[in-house]
Amino acid sequence: MLKTLLAAGLATGLLLPSAIVQAAAAAEPIVIRFAHVVTEDTPKGQGALLLQKLVTERLGDRVKVEVHANSSLFGDAEELAALQRGEVQLLAPSLAKFEQYTPKLKVFDLPFLFDDLAAVDRFQQRPTGRDLLLSMNQHGIIGLAYWHNGMKQLSASRPLQQPADARDLSFRIQSSKVLEAQFAAVGAKSVKLPFAEVRGALQSGKVQGAENPWSNLYSQQLHQVQPYISETNHGVLDYMLVSNARFWYGIPHEIRSELEAIIDEVTYAVNQQAARLNAADRERIAASGQSRIIALSDAERAAWRAAMQPVWQQFEGEIGATVLRAAKAANRTTRN
Repeated sequence: MLKTLLAAGLATGLLLPSAIVQAAAAAEPIVIRFAHVVTEDTPKGQGALLLQKLVTERLGDRVKVEVHANSSLFGDAEELAALQRGEVQLLAPSLAKFEQYTPKLKVFDLPFLFDDLAAVDRFQQRPTGRDLLLSMNQHGIIGLAYWHNGMKQLSASRPLQQPADARDLSFRIQSSKVLEAQFAAVGAKSVKLPFAEVRGALQSGKVQGAENPWSNLYSQQLHQVQPYISETNHGVLDYMLVSNARFWYGIPHEIRSELEAIIDEVTYAVNQQAARLNAADRERIAASGQSRIIALSDAERAAWRAAMQPVWQQFEGEIGATVLRAAKAANRTTRN
């Protein structure tokens, strides 16, 4: 198949990705380097290993997946540029990382937009959500799937019960204008930091708070340096599994179809595991006694939502009214 693809490319003048050409010429497997920035015991880390396992079992010596975890190959700030250069073939960055390529994905950063992960699932599986996977094609990036990490909680050096409690604190954020606006809405500051630096920054006091799912809080031991965690469920931390579009479409159709089927299977497993792991890690943190978990009342959560909801209007023009309307509609009850 690879030799046929190479011959067809030469006959038609089609410029094929160098990885495919080399594999065809040498009859070697297609190498897919999958880099990510978290540990292997997180949903994303487990998903990468499962993908590697299934590819080995089902595609044998035709495809080889190499997994590089915990920023060992590329860090937060480098990975997407490396993907575009063809130095890595699979990534699963958080959705906040893509705002420089498409403003539409900012919808996932809007605070208190989705009621729960079930609402996120409904949005991602409907046509508007599926279309967003293809929203970066002009930049050479193709989305293959959405992977859950979990709903985000607020951790801090002091209790956060009301929005005013966050005033003047500095929170670590990913590089996202929406997240900057989210914290500015409650009088807080934000500091952009790579994920690998979060624990040290919290421990040193460079920042006093952060937002993370339970699995990140536990796997990075952030609860050891954050005495309070408010169970806000205010946003979703999801990933998009992406590839270099030229590389991906250069894979022979038969092999690519098998890879897509494997990715669908892995995506289901990742999302199920994320739900289980977040529930388990919440309990581990509670049992540790190292961080107090603050459960918000319905009225308190409504106050946080009201304080941050103006961010929706601030970014509606960039995201698009159609996308925002579809996201709202994914909740079980229609809200303004």
